[in-house]
Amino acid sequence: MVDEAKLDKLKKMLKEGIDPYPYSYDRSDTALQITSGFEKYEGKAVRVAGRIVGMRKMGSLYFIDLLDASGKIQVIAREDHAKKEAMELLRLMDIGDMAGVGGKVIKSKRGETSVDAESIEILAKSLRTLPEKFHGLKDVELRYRKRYLDLIINPKVREHFVLRAKILKYMRDFLDSRGYVEFETPVLQAVYGGANAKPFKTHYNALKADVFMRISDELYLKRLMIGGFEKVYEVSKDFRNEDIDSTHNPEFTQIECYEAYKDYEDYMKMVEELLGGLVKKLFGSHAVEFQGRKIDFSPPFKRVYWVAELEKKTGIDVSVLTDSEAKRIAEREDLDIRVKNAYHVADALFDKHIKPGLHDPSFVVDFPAYMCPLTKDKRGNKRLSERFELFIAGYEEANSYSELTDPIEQRKKFEEQEAERKRGDDEAPPSDEDFLEAIEFGMPPMAGIGISIDRLTMILTDNVSLKEVIAFPAVRPERKDAAEKEE
Repeated sequence: MVDEAKLDKLKKMLKEGIDPYPYSYDRSDTALQITSGFEKYEGKAVRVAGRIVGMRKMGSLYFIDLLDASGKIQVIAREDHAKKEAMELLRLMDIGDMAGVGGKVIKSKRGETSVDAESIEILAKSLRTLPEKFHGLKDVELRYRKRYLDLIINPKVREHFVLRAKILKYMRDFLDSRGYVEFETPVLQAVYGGANAKPFKTHYNALKADVFMRISDELYLKRLMIGGFEKVYEVSKDFRNEDIDSTHNPEFTQIECYEAYKDYEDYMKMVEELLGGLVKKLFGSHAVEFQGRKIDFSPPFKRVYWVAELEKKTGIDVSVLTDSEAKRIAEREDLDIRVKNAYHVADALFDKHIKPGLHDPSFVVDFPAYMCPLTKDKRGNKRLSERFELFIAGYEEANSYSELTDPIEQRKKFEEQEAERKRGDDEAPPSDEDFLEAIEFGMPPMAGIGISIDRLTMILTDNVSLKEVIAFPAVRPERKDAAEKEE
Protein backbone atom coordinates (compact mmCIF):
# COMPACT_ATOMS: atom_id res chain seq x y z
CA MET A 1 0.00 0.00 0.00
CA VAL A 2 1.27 3.48 -0.87
CA ASP A 3 2.41 5.44 2.21
CA GLU A 4 0.40 8.68 2.36
CA ALA A 5 3.21 10.50 4.21
CA LYS A 6 5.66 9.59 1.44
CA LEU A 7 3.14 10.67 -1.16
CA ASP A 8 2.78 14.06 0.55
CA LYS A 9 6.57 14.51 0.48
CA LEU A 10 6.56 13.66 -3.24
CA LYS A 11 3.96 16.37 -3.85
CA LYS A 12 6.05 18.91 -1.90
CA MET A 13 9.08 18.05 -4.04
CA LEU A 14 7.10 18.62 -7.20
CA LYS A 15 5.69 21.88 -5.84
CA GLU A 16 9.25 23.09 -5.10
CA GLY A 17 10.36 22.24 -8.63
CA ILE A 18 12.40 19.15 -7.67
CA ASP A 19 12.31 16.25 -10.13
CA PRO A 20 12.00 13.11 -7.93
CA TYR A 21 12.72 10.79 -10.89
CA PRO A 22 15.64 12.29 -12.88
CA TYR A 23 17.05 10.78 -16.05
CA SER A 24 20.58 10.05 -14.83
CA TYR A 25 23.26 10.75 -12.24
CA ASP A 26 27.01 11.11 -12.78
CA ARG A 27 28.38 8.66 -10.20
CA SER A 28 32.17 8.53 -9.81
CA ASP A 29 32.78 5.58 -7.46
CA THR A 30 31.05 2.67 -5.73
CA ALA A 31 30.72 2.03 -2.01
CA LEU A 32 33.13 -0.91 -2.13
CA GLN A 33 35.79 1.01 -4.03
CA ILE A 34 35.79 3.72 -1.38
CA THR A 35 35.49 1.58 1.77
CA SER A 36 38.16 -0.88 0.63
CA GLY A 37 40.61 1.81 -0.52
CA PHE A 38 40.37 4.59 2.04
CA GLU A 39 44.04 5.54 1.74
CA LYS A 40 43.52 6.28 -1.95
CA TYR A 41 40.25 8.16 -1.41
CA GLU A 42 40.90 10.13 1.80
CA GLY A 43 40.04 13.80 1.21
CA LYS A 44 39.01 13.10 -2.39
CA ALA A 45 35.73 14.45 -3.77
CA VAL A 46 33.43 11.64 -4.90
CA ARG A 47 29.88 11.18 -6.15
CA VAL A 48 28.10 8.08 -4.87
CA ALA A 49 24.59 6.78 -5.47
CA GLY A 50 22.30 4.11 -4.05
CA ARG A 51 19.31 3.37 -1.86
CA ILE A 52 18.91 4.85 1.61
CA VAL A 53 18.58 1.85 3.97
CA GLY A 54 19.27 3.72 7.19
CA MET A 55 18.80 7.32 8.33
CA ARG A 56 19.42 8.76 11.79
CA LYS A 57 19.13 12.42 12.77
CA MET A 58 21.24 13.63 15.71
CA GLY A 59 20.77 17.34 16.26
CA SER A 60 22.02 19.08 13.15
CA LEU A 61 23.60 15.89 11.77
CA TYR A 62 22.18 13.18 9.51
CA PHE A 63 23.83 9.75 9.37
CA ILE A 64 22.72 7.91 6.25
CA ASP A 65 23.46 4.33 5.14
CA LEU A 66 23.60 4.28 1.35
CA LEU A 67 23.43 0.87 -0.35
CA ASP A 68 24.59 0.23 -3.92
CA ALA A 69 25.27 -3.04 -5.75
CA SER A 70 28.74 -3.32 -4.19
CA GLY A 71 27.76 -2.68 -0.56
CA LYS A 72 27.04 0.08 1.96
CA ILE A 73 28.75 3.36 2.73
CA GLN A 74 27.94 5.91 5.41
CA VAL A 75 26.99 9.46 4.43
CA ILE A 76 27.27 12.30 6.97
CA ALA A 77 25.24 15.43 6.25
CA ARG A 78 26.00 18.51 8.39
CA GLU A 79 24.13 21.78 8.32
CA ASP A 80 27.38 23.78 8.64
CA HIS A 81 28.95 21.98 5.64
CA ALA A 82 26.33 20.71 3.18
CA LYS A 83 24.55 23.06 0.83
CA LYS A 84 21.35 24.53 2.21
CA GLU A 85 19.19 22.90 -0.50
CA ALA A 86 20.70 19.50 0.34
CA MET A 87 19.66 19.74 3.98
CA GLU A 88 16.20 20.97 3.01
CA LEU A 89 15.82 18.05 0.61
CA LEU A 90 16.76 15.56 3.33
CA ARG A 91 13.66 16.59 5.26
CA LEU A 92 11.58 15.27 2.37
CA MET A 93 13.53 12.01 2.04
CA ASP A 94 12.93 8.62 3.69
CA ILE A 95 14.46 5.21 4.09
CA GLY A 96 13.86 3.46 0.77
CA ASP A 97 14.54 6.52 -1.40
CA MET A 98 17.39 6.46 -3.89
CA ALA A 99 19.87 9.30 -3.61
CA GLY A 100 23.01 10.72 -5.16
CA VAL A 101 25.57 12.29 -2.82
CA GLY A 102 28.59 14.44 -3.58
CA GLY A 103 31.28 15.13 -1.00
CA LYS A 104 34.74 14.31 0.31
CA VAL A 105 35.79 10.98 1.83
CA ILE A 106 36.54 11.15 5.56
CA LYS A 107 36.65 8.99 8.66
CA SER A 108 33.87 9.50 11.19
CA LYS A 109 34.67 9.95 14.89
CA ARG A 110 34.06 6.21 15.26
CA GLY A 111 36.52 5.44 12.48
CA GLU A 112 33.97 4.57 9.78
CA THR A 113 34.76 5.49 6.18
CA SER A 114 32.16 8.08 5.19
CA VAL A 115 31.23 10.67 2.60
CA ASP A 116 30.96 14.16 4.07
CA ALA A 117 28.01 15.37 2.02
CA GLU A 118 28.06 18.67 0.20
CA SER A 119 25.31 17.97 -2.34
CA ILE A 120 22.37 15.55 -2.21
CA GLU A 121 19.99 14.71 -5.03
CA ILE A 122 16.85 12.59 -5.07
CA LEU A 123 17.12 9.84 -7.69
CA ALA A 124 13.87 7.98 -6.94
CA LYS A 125 11.24 8.79 -4.33
CA SER A 126 9.89 5.57 -2.81
CA LEU A 127 6.16 5.46 -2.14
CA ARG A 128 6.08 2.24 -0.12
CA THR A 129 7.77 1.46 3.19
CA LEU A 130 10.47 -1.21 3.28
CA PRO A 131 9.74 -4.11 5.66
CA GLU A 132 11.40 -3.59 9.03
CA LYS A 133 11.63 -7.29 9.89
CA PHE A 134 12.28 -9.48 6.92
CA HIS A 135 13.91 -12.57 8.42
CA GLY A 136 12.63 -15.92 9.59
CA LEU A 137 10.52 -18.72 8.22
CA LYS A 138 7.26 -16.77 8.56
CA ASP A 139 8.45 -14.42 5.80
CA VAL A 140 9.95 -16.98 3.43
CA GLU A 141 7.09 -16.85 0.90
CA LEU A 142 7.27 -13.06 0.86
CA ARG A 143 11.01 -13.22 0.15
CA TYR A 144 10.49 -15.40 -2.93
CA ARG A 145 7.41 -13.57 -4.16
CA LYS A 146 8.97 -10.12 -3.81
CA ARG A 147 12.60 -10.91 -4.51
CA TYR A 148 13.45 -7.24 -5.07
CA LEU A 149 12.73 -6.62 -1.36
CA ASP A 150 14.80 -9.66 -0.39
CA LEU A 151 17.77 -8.26 -2.34
CA ILE A 152 17.44 -4.86 -0.66
CA ILE A 153 17.10 -6.17 2.89
CA ASN A 154 19.35 -9.26 2.80
CA PRO A 155 22.78 -8.53 1.24
CA LYS A 156 23.79 -12.20 1.63
CA VAL A 157 21.18 -13.13 -0.98
CA ARG A 158 22.93 -10.88 -3.50
CA GLU A 159 26.11 -12.88 -2.98
CA HIS A 160 24.28 -16.08 -3.94
CA PHE A 161 23.36 -14.68 -7.34
CA VAL A 162 26.82 -13.24 -7.94
CA LEU A 163 28.27 -16.70 -7.24
CA ARG A 164 25.73 -18.25 -9.62
CA ALA A 165 26.92 -15.91 -12.38
CA LYS A 166 30.54 -16.89 -11.67
CA ILE A 167 29.65 -20.59 -11.89
CA LEU A 168 28.04 -20.10 -15.30
CA LYS A 169 30.96 -18.02 -16.57
CA TYR A 170 33.50 -20.62 -15.45
CA MET A 171 31.58 -23.44 -17.13
CA ARG A 172 31.21 -21.51 -20.37
CA ASP A 173 34.92 -20.62 -20.36
CA PHE A 174 35.83 -24.25 -19.61
CA LEU A 175 33.83 -25.58 -22.56
CA ASP A 176 34.78 -22.75 -24.94
CA SER A 177 38.48 -23.37 -24.22
CA ARG A 178 38.01 -26.98 -25.33
CA GLY A 179 36.48 -26.06 -28.68
CA TYR A 180 32.80 -26.44 -27.79
CA VAL A 181 30.31 -24.27 -29.69
CA GLU A 182 27.36 -22.77 -27.81
CA PHE A 183 23.91 -23.05 -29.42
CA GLU A 184 20.32 -22.10 -28.74
CA THR A 185 17.72 -24.76 -29.56
CA PRO A 186 13.91 -24.47 -29.66
CA VAL A 187 12.07 -23.95 -26.39
CA LEU A 188 8.74 -24.75 -28.09
CA GLN A 189 8.80 -28.21 -29.63
CA ALA A 190 6.27 -30.22 -31.61
CA VAL A 191 7.57 -33.40 -29.92
CA TYR A 192 9.27 -33.22 -26.54
CA GLY A 193 11.90 -35.72 -25.42
CA GLY A 194 15.25 -36.36 -23.80
CA ALA A 195 13.96 -37.24 -20.32
CA ASN A 196 11.10 -38.84 -18.41
CA ALA A 197 8.90 -35.91 -17.40
CA LYS A 198 5.52 -34.30 -17.98
CA PRO A 199 5.70 -31.26 -20.27
CA PHE A 200 3.90 -27.94 -20.29
CA LYS A 201 1.63 -27.60 -23.28
CA THR A 202 0.81 -24.45 -25.24
CA HIS A 203 -0.48 -23.46 -28.69
CA TYR A 204 0.97 -21.76 -31.77
CA ASN A 205 -1.80 -19.54 -33.13
CA ALA A 206 0.08 -18.83 -36.37
CA LEU A 207 0.74 -22.52 -37.05
CA LYS A 208 -2.59 -23.71 -35.61
CA ALA A 209 -0.70 -26.39 -33.71
CA ASP A 210 -0.23 -27.53 -30.11
CA VAL A 211 3.39 -27.51 -28.97
CA PHE A 212 5.30 -28.35 -25.80
CA MET A 213 7.87 -26.46 -23.76
CA ARG A 214 11.06 -28.46 -23.87
CA ILE A 215 11.95 -30.81 -21.05
CA SER A 216 15.48 -31.23 -22.42
CA ASP A 217 17.72 -29.93 -25.24
CA GLU A 218 19.06 -33.39 -26.05
CA LEU A 219 17.44 -34.33 -29.33
CA TYR A 220 18.10 -30.96 -30.96
CA LEU A 221 21.74 -30.84 -29.86
CA LYS A 222 22.12 -34.34 -31.30
CA ARG A 223 20.71 -33.08 -34.62
CA LEU A 224 23.57 -30.58 -34.64
CA MET A 225 26.03 -33.44 -34.10
CA ILE A 226 24.48 -35.30 -37.03
CA GLY A 227 24.92 -32.12 -39.06
CA GLY A 228 28.68 -32.14 -38.53
CA PHE A 229 29.44 -30.30 -35.30
CA GLU A 230 31.60 -32.34 -32.95
CA LYS A 231 31.38 -30.39 -29.66
CA VAL A 232 28.20 -28.52 -28.75
CA TYR A 233 26.57 -27.15 -25.63
CA GLU A 234 23.69 -25.01 -24.47
CA VAL A 235 22.96 -23.10 -21.27
CA SER A 236 19.25 -23.65 -21.24
CA LYS A 237 16.00 -23.07 -19.43
CA ASP A 238 14.04 -26.32 -19.44
CA PHE A 239 10.52 -26.93 -18.16
CA ARG A 240 8.94 -29.93 -16.45
CA ASN A 241 5.38 -29.92 -15.17
CA GLU A 242 6.21 -31.53 -11.86
CA ASP A 243 5.88 -30.94 -8.15
CA ILE A 244 7.53 -27.89 -6.59
CA ASP A 245 9.72 -28.61 -3.58
CA SER A 246 13.12 -27.71 -2.16
CA THR A 247 14.99 -29.53 -4.96
CA HIS A 248 12.57 -29.15 -7.89
CA ASN A 249 11.39 -26.08 -9.77
CA PRO A 250 9.31 -26.49 -12.94
CA GLU A 251 11.55 -23.96 -14.71
CA PHE A 252 15.21 -24.82 -14.23
CA THR A 253 18.64 -24.10 -15.72
CA GLN A 254 21.16 -26.63 -16.91
CA ILE A 255 24.18 -26.90 -19.16
CA GLU A 256 23.82 -29.73 -21.65
CA CYS A 257 26.73 -30.71 -23.90
CA TYR A 258 27.83 -33.41 -26.34
CA GLU A 259 31.18 -34.44 -27.78
CA ALA A 260 31.85 -36.78 -30.68
CA TYR A 261 34.09 -39.83 -30.32
CA LYS A 262 33.87 -39.84 -26.50
CA ASP A 263 32.05 -42.13 -24.05
CA TYR A 264 30.80 -41.82 -20.49
CA GLU A 265 34.22 -42.67 -19.06
CA ASP A 266 35.65 -39.61 -20.82
CA TYR A 267 32.88 -37.46 -19.40
CA MET A 268 33.52 -38.69 -15.86
CA LYS A 269 37.08 -37.41 -16.22
CA MET A 270 35.85 -34.13 -17.69
CA VAL A 271 33.36 -33.58 -14.85
CA GLU A 272 36.07 -34.18 -12.24
CA GLU A 273 38.25 -31.60 -13.96
CA LEU A 274 35.37 -29.14 -14.43
CA LEU A 275 33.95 -29.22 -10.90
CA GLY A 276 37.28 -29.68 -9.15
CA GLY A 277 38.66 -26.65 -11.00
CA LEU A 278 35.50 -24.61 -10.42
CA VAL A 279 35.48 -25.12 -6.64
CA LYS A 280 39.23 -24.45 -6.40
CA LYS A 281 38.80 -21.23 -8.40
CA LEU A 282 35.86 -19.95 -6.33
CA PHE A 283 37.00 -20.99 -2.85
CA GLY A 284 40.76 -21.49 -3.09
CA SER A 285 40.36 -25.13 -2.02
CA HIS A 286 38.67 -28.34 -3.18
CA ALA A 287 36.75 -28.48 0.10
CA VAL A 288 33.55 -26.56 0.87
CA GLU A 289 31.16 -26.72 3.80
CA PHE A 290 27.55 -27.69 3.29
CA GLN A 291 25.14 -27.76 6.23
CA GLY A 292 27.94 -28.27 8.71
CA ARG A 293 29.70 -31.04 6.75
CA LYS A 294 32.69 -30.82 4.46
CA ILE A 295 32.35 -31.79 0.80
CA ASP A 296 35.61 -32.68 -0.92
CA PHE A 297 35.71 -32.02 -4.68
CA SER A 298 39.22 -33.42 -5.10
CA PRO A 299 39.41 -35.79 -8.10
CA PRO A 300 38.93 -38.67 -8.55
CA PHE A 301 35.32 -38.89 -7.41
CA LYS A 302 33.90 -42.01 -5.77
CA ARG A 303 32.11 -44.58 -7.98
CA VAL A 304 28.99 -46.48 -6.93
CA TYR A 305 27.62 -49.23 -9.18
CA TRP A 306 23.84 -48.72 -9.37
CA VAL A 307 22.54 -52.29 -9.69
CA ALA A 308 25.22 -54.05 -7.65
CA GLU A 309 24.96 -51.58 -4.75
CA LEU A 310 21.18 -51.82 -4.63
CA GLU A 311 21.27 -55.62 -4.72
CA LYS A 312 23.78 -55.59 -1.85
CA LYS A 313 21.43 -53.42 0.25
CA THR A 314 18.06 -54.99 -0.68
CA GLY A 315 18.72 -58.39 -2.27
CA ILE A 316 16.86 -57.18 -5.41
CA ASP A 317 18.49 -57.36 -8.84
CA VAL A 318 16.64 -54.51 -10.53
CA SER A 319 18.35 -55.15 -13.88
CA VAL A 320 15.87 -58.05 -14.42
CA LEU A 321 12.90 -56.46 -12.65
CA THR A 322 9.52 -56.95 -14.35
CA ASP A 323 6.48 -54.71 -13.97
CA SER A 324 4.53 -57.40 -12.08
CA GLU A 325 7.41 -57.95 -9.65
CA ALA A 326 7.79 -54.20 -9.28
CA LYS A 327 4.23 -53.83 -7.96
CA ARG A 328 4.85 -56.43 -5.24
CA ILE A 329 8.13 -54.81 -4.23
CA ALA A 330 6.51 -51.36 -4.11
CA GLU A 331 3.98 -52.66 -1.57
CA ARG A 332 6.58 -54.53 0.44
CA GLU A 333 8.93 -51.51 0.56
CA ASP A 334 6.05 -49.09 1.16
CA LEU A 335 7.11 -46.93 -1.78
CA ASP A 336 4.97 -43.82 -2.16
CA ILE A 337 4.83 -43.64 -5.97
CA ARG A 338 1.91 -43.30 -8.36
CA VAL A 339 3.19 -45.50 -11.23
CA LYS A 340 4.44 -48.89 -10.01
CA ASN A 341 6.28 -50.22 -13.06
CA ALA A 342 9.89 -51.43 -13.12
CA TYR A 343 11.29 -47.99 -14.00
CA HIS A 344 9.61 -46.07 -11.20
CA VAL A 345 10.05 -48.77 -8.55
CA ALA A 346 13.76 -49.15 -9.30
CA ASP A 347 14.15 -45.39 -9.14
CA ALA A 348 12.30 -45.22 -5.80
CA LEU A 349 14.41 -48.05 -4.35
CA PHE A 350 17.55 -46.13 -5.29
CA ASP A 351 16.22 -42.97 -3.66
CA LYS A 352 15.39 -44.88 -0.48
CA HIS A 353 18.47 -47.06 -0.04
CA ILE A 354 21.42 -45.43 -1.83
CA LYS A 355 20.95 -41.72 -2.46
CA PRO A 356 21.02 -40.56 1.19
CA GLY A 357 24.55 -41.92 1.64
CA LEU A 358 26.07 -40.05 -1.33
CA HIS A 359 27.68 -37.01 0.32
CA ASP A 360 31.02 -36.37 -1.37
CA PRO A 361 30.80 -36.18 -5.20
CA SER A 362 29.93 -39.70 -6.36
CA PHE A 363 29.37 -41.17 -9.81
CA VAL A 364 26.48 -43.64 -9.75
CA VAL A 365 27.31 -45.89 -12.69
CA ASP A 366 25.65 -48.43 -15.03
CA PHE A 367 21.85 -48.11 -14.78
CA PRO A 368 19.30 -50.81 -15.66
CA ALA A 369 18.94 -50.71 -19.45
CA TYR A 370 15.15 -50.26 -19.36
CA MET A 371 15.66 -46.91 -17.59
CA CYS A 372 17.80 -45.49 -20.40
CA PRO A 373 16.06 -45.19 -23.80
CA LEU A 374 18.77 -42.92 -25.28
CA THR A 375 21.81 -44.81 -23.97
CA LYS A 376 24.12 -47.50 -25.30
CA ASP A 377 24.04 -50.87 -23.55
CA LYS A 378 26.89 -51.65 -21.19
CA ARG A 379 29.70 -53.37 -23.07
CA GLY A 380 29.45 -57.04 -22.14
CA ASN A 381 26.11 -56.76 -20.28
CA LYS A 382 22.96 -55.77 -22.19
CA ARG A 383 20.89 -55.58 -19.00
CA LEU A 384 22.82 -52.42 -18.07
CA SER A 385 23.43 -49.07 -19.77
CA GLU A 386 26.54 -46.91 -19.95
CA ARG A 387 25.05 -44.08 -17.94
CA PHE A 388 26.16 -42.24 -14.84
CA GLU A 389 24.58 -39.69 -12.57
CA LEU A 390 26.66 -37.47 -10.32
CA PHE A 391 25.39 -37.03 -6.76
CA ILE A 392 26.63 -34.39 -4.31
CA ALA A 393 25.30 -34.14 -0.73
CA GLY A 394 22.52 -36.55 -1.70
CA TYR A 395 21.34 -34.42 -4.65
CA GLU A 396 21.44 -35.47 -8.30
CA GLU A 397 23.73 -32.96 -10.01
CA ALA A 398 24.47 -34.38 -13.46
CA ASN A 399 23.33 -37.10 -15.86
CA SER A 400 25.50 -38.53 -18.63
CA TYR A 401 25.38 -41.31 -21.26
CA SER A 402 27.41 -43.09 -23.84
CA GLU A 403 24.82 -41.99 -26.36
CA LEU A 404 22.79 -44.50 -28.38
CA THR A 405 23.65 -44.04 -32.07
CA ASP A 406 22.04 -47.16 -33.62
CA PRO A 407 18.84 -45.96 -35.39
CA ILE A 408 17.23 -49.42 -35.34
CA GLU A 409 17.83 -49.89 -31.63
CA GLN A 410 16.72 -46.31 -31.01
CA ARG A 411 13.40 -46.92 -32.78
CA LYS A 412 12.87 -50.06 -30.71
CA LYS A 413 13.49 -48.17 -27.44
CA PHE A 414 11.15 -45.36 -28.49
CA GLU A 415 8.46 -47.96 -29.18
CA GLU A 416 8.97 -49.41 -25.70
CA GLN A 417 8.51 -45.93 -24.24
CA GLU A 418 5.31 -45.45 -26.24
CA ALA A 419 4.00 -48.72 -24.84
CA GLU A 420 4.68 -47.46 -21.31
CA ARG A 421 2.76 -44.27 -22.10
CA LYS A 422 -0.24 -46.30 -23.24
CA ARG A 423 -0.09 -48.26 -19.98
CA GLY A 424 -0.45 -45.02 -18.02
CA ASP A 425 3.08 -43.70 -17.51
CA ASP A 426 2.55 -40.06 -18.52
CA GLU A 427 6.21 -39.23 -17.87
CA ALA A 428 7.46 -41.58 -20.62
CA PRO A 429 8.42 -39.44 -23.65
CA PRO A 430 6.78 -39.95 -27.06
CA SER A 431 8.56 -41.30 -30.11
CA ASP A 432 10.17 -38.59 -32.26
CA GLU A 433 9.96 -39.61 -35.90
CA ASP A 434 11.92 -36.59 -37.16
CA PHE A 435 14.81 -37.44 -34.82
CA LEU A 436 14.70 -41.08 -35.93
CA GLU A 437 14.95 -39.94 -39.54
CA ALA A 438 17.91 -37.72 -38.65
CA ILE A 439 19.79 -40.48 -36.84
CA GLU A 440 19.26 -42.78 -39.83
CA PHE A 441 21.65 -40.51 -41.74
CA GLY A 442 24.35 -41.50 -39.25
CA MET A 443 25.34 -40.03 -35.88
CA PRO A 444 28.93 -40.29 -34.61
CA PRO A 445 29.78 -42.18 -31.43
CA MET A 446 29.59 -39.67 -28.61
CA ALA A 447 28.86 -38.88 -24.99
CA GLY A 448 26.57 -36.25 -23.54
CA ILE A 449 25.83 -34.71 -20.17
CA GLY A 450 23.38 -32.38 -18.46
CA ILE A 451 24.58 -30.46 -15.37
CA SER A 452 22.17 -28.68 -13.03
CA ILE A 453 23.14 -25.07 -12.42
CA ASP A 454 20.45 -24.57 -9.78
CA ARG A 455 21.45 -27.50 -7.56
CA LEU A 456 25.17 -26.85 -7.89
CA THR A 457 24.63 -23.22 -6.87
CA MET A 458 22.44 -24.37 -3.97
CA ILE A 459 25.23 -26.61 -2.66
CA LEU A 460 28.05 -24.09 -3.16
CA THR A 461 26.07 -21.35 -1.36
CA ASP A 462 25.23 -23.72 1.53
CA ASN A 463 21.46 -23.64 0.94
CA VAL A 464 18.96 -26.49 1.13
CA SER A 465 16.34 -24.99 -1.20
CA LEU A 466 16.57 -24.16 -4.89
CA LYS A 467 14.34 -21.16 -4.26
CA GLU A 468 17.26 -19.46 -2.53
CA VAL A 469 19.33 -19.48 -5.73
CA ILE A 470 16.65 -19.01 -8.41
CA ALA A 471 15.96 -15.28 -8.67
CA PHE A 472 12.24 -15.69 -9.29
CA PRO A 473 11.15 -19.22 -8.31
CA ALA A 474 7.68 -20.62 -8.96
CA VAL A 475 5.24 -19.65 -6.18
CA ARG A 476 1.53 -20.13 -5.72
CA PRO A 477 -0.66 -17.36 -7.13
CA GLU A 478 -1.12 -14.66 -4.54
CA ARG A 479 -4.60 -14.54 -2.97
CA LYS A 480 -6.16 -11.09 -2.82
CA ASP A 481 -7.07 -11.37 0.85
CA ALA A 482 -3.52 -12.47 1.73
CA ALA A 483 -2.05 -9.58 -0.25
CA GLU A 484 -4.29 -7.10 1.53
CA LYS A 485 -3.36 -8.57 4.92
CA GLU A 486 0.34 -8.37 4.02
CA GLU A 487 0.00 -4.67 3.23
